[in-house]
Amino acid sequence: MIPETVEHETGPAPTHAIIWLHGLGADGNDFAPIVPELVDPSWPAIRFVFPHAAVRPVTINNGMPMRAWYDIESFDEVDRQRAPGIHHSIAVVEALIARENDRGVPAHRIVLAGFSQGGAVALSAGLRYRERLAGLVALSTYLPLRDTLAVESHPANAGLPVFWGHGTADPVIALALGAASRDLLMAGGAHVQWHAYPMAHQVCAQEIADLRAWLGERLAG
Repeated sequence: MIPETVEHETGPAPTHAIIWLHGLGADGNDFAPIVPELVDPSWPAIRFVFPHAAVRPVTINNGMPMRAWYDIESFDEVDRQRAPGIHHSIAVVEALIARENDRGVPAHRIVLAGFSQGGAVALSAGLRYRERLAGLVALSTYLPLRDTLAVESHPANAGLPVFWGHGTADPVIALALGAASRDLLMAGGAHVQWHAYPMAHQVCAQEIADLRAWLGERLAG
């Protein structure tokens, strides 16, 4: 269940961890280069964990095998078609959290982060996790499995802090879909810090700066 990962430790014996899920077709190397730009030297030692999703055929890409956290059959499909793959990836995230626990990092010092499809899984896993986490980072993404969230969400992560960044010109996951997901999270009690940036389906320098400030508050706590 534990996938291959790219890891970066900012100091010896990390006391905190950030598990960061890549987007469709990428791999764990995708966001590893931002670590030096993101980390403040005053922070406690962090282990960044960038897992590789499994390679699987993706229907919307003509069945081409690529790294994906779940299959996407169409852009307008209902959640129930994606649910089995998403739940499988939620189990992968839970296994990664358990490994950090075994390494001495408790759940309340773990942040789940993800971009695009990886962000959808990070949100889904974090809201359902049975122990309190440090926070969630959602980049250019949306909240799936909305119909079952009320039943499946765990009270341990009620009111969880969430950093959400989205491009105003995103052609892959529309800003409106991200905003609707944000509103749903806030209606459920999550503390969402929302940022919209003049960009497409990507990450920008201002977003990294804003995320650095948000993470600093979580790590200081």
